[in-house]
Amino acid sequence: MDELDISAQLAALRATFVEIRAVIGVERLEADIVDLSEQAGAPDLWDDTEKAQKVTSALSHRQAELAKVTSLQQRLDDIEIMVELANEEGDADAAAEVRRELADIQKVLGELEIQTLLNGEWDSYPAVITIRAGAGGVDAADFAEMLQRMYLRYAEQHRIPARVLDTSYAEEAGIKSTTIELDAPYAFGKLSVEAGTHRLVRMSPFNSAGKRQTSFAAVEVIPLMPEAEAVEIPENDIRVDVFRSSGPGGQSVNTTDSAVRLTHIPTGIVVSMQNEKSQIQNRAAAMRVLQSRLLIVQREQEAAQKKELAGNITASWGDQMRSYVLAPYQMVKDLRTEYEVNNPSNVFDGDLDGFITAGIRWRKRDKD
Repeated sequence: MDELDISAQLAALRATFVEIRAVIGVERLEADIVDLSEQAGAPDLWDDTEKAQKVTSALSHRQAELAKVTSLQQRLDDIEIMVELANEEGDADAAAEVRRELADIQKVLGELEIQTLLNGEWDSYPAVITIRAGAGGVDAADFAEMLQRMYLRYAEQHRIPARVLDTSYAEEAGIKSTTIELDAPYAFGKLSVEAGTHRLVRMSPFNSAGKRQTSFAAVEVIPLMPEAEAVEIPENDIRVDVFRSSGPGGQSVNTTDSAVRLTHIPTGIVVSMQNEKSQIQNRAAAMRVLQSRLLIVQREQEAAQKKELAGNITASWGDQMRSYVLAPYQMVKDLRTEYEVNNPSNVFDGDLDGFITAGIRWRKRDKD
């Protein structure tokens, strides 16, 4: 076996790692962990359950982030030893293992590098995704449900806590709209590039003639603001409606009026929640999302950046940002970044990393 030499590749990876480590701020992370650990160890921590959950969640997130950096440092050290052993033994299998480890390190390093690009005002916050069926009738409602599953599968693969806050079911199939919360650091920064109009082209399963059908769905992504940054909303500005939660086809799944719909009268913004068991819990969840949306509107008005932050998502012809084509060929293509894959099944099963990475890099270039 020829001697394995990855010294140049390893040197480049180490240089990139040093830069990323500095941007992430390992010392700041360590200080945060010490502070949060002290808070988590307080004997009266669980006297306030909500505060306790926030502290323990923040501690867990920061520990995980630090562990990723520390683990990568160790792997960069270990791979040098693996190279020495492979060369001493002249083992082709060991050399192949080194190459696999090198590729995996490059992937993890790429993920950390992308995180350093997420330096927007709200990028580090959790996210709330709202999906609405657009033009295309039953196919659009079915497409909206496919997108809901896609983002839930993405969250599952990345171990992001996710919950469906509200779903409005269509009469024949699929959903009219859904709202999903993804509670993890940088969820908004990563998934905000998913906002826009998505288009599906396929042989419609709802068309007896088997004709090709085009349908649309709108995806909105907003950051979920901490309560400390929430907008104060006068009670007189809110109309509260309560109703019974419902499942597919309108079938009742709750015998009490626990679902809540909040309407912000000055702006017309409407938020519905029916995931929680009680009316009080649904109202609290709806209020937090409403406050997040109003804060964005407020900041957009102050900075005159409405087009940049939200745009006008119409979910119809002419403004789609991504196409999912199932017939006559198989392809998913982002029309902004030109990134595409030929396996829609994987994409609908949550494999969005390539699209998200390309979107973040595209957004960075567009702003520079």
